Amino acid sequence: MTTPPFAPVSARDFEVMAAQLGRPMRDVVGVAARCVCGNPLVVSTLPRLSDGTPFPTFYYLTHPGATAAMSELEATQVMVQFSEDLANDPQLRDDYLAAHEAFLADRNGFGEVAEIEGISAGGMPTRVKCLHALAGHALAAGPGVNPIGDRALELARPRWSADVCRCADPGADLTSR
Repeated sequence: MTTPPFAPVSARDFEVMAAQLGRPMRDVVGVAARCVCGNPLVVSTLPRLSDGTPFPTFYYLTHPGATAAMSELEATQVMVQFSEDLANDPQLRDDYLAAHEAFLADRNGFGEVAEIEGISAGGMPTRVKCLHALAGHALAAGPGVNPIGDRALELARPRWSADVCRCADPGADLTSR
């Protein structure tokens, strides 16, 4: 099995992620997507944490602006519309199933965990459950891999976009905030 290439994780990345989330990150295997300023946007985490806990959310959205934008979308009940689209569009269902399989292949490259075998994230492949996870996968994998994640990112564009840095001060020491 091949594993996706990730940007190395620096000490500064860990500082930024801790500031972004308000807690230290554990068991990160790489930065899967970065803000245009270079700060972590999405990280990849081992499928089994060092304390033994299974962790299905391989692609973890860390950027506060992105997480806020996904939370706002979830509050508008857009997931209901996405779920209806999924139920009514055979091509979307096929593409979403392919996203699920791609996610599993990426994660399984870092170890298979029996407790989460066949379980990806965000409700894939049959429902829409968590836009944070789906957007994280879409940002990490690139456009065209996760159709629901892509749709969520497009809807979030007025509030947040990966193309525009909205970090407070990308060059500052974020741990002091």
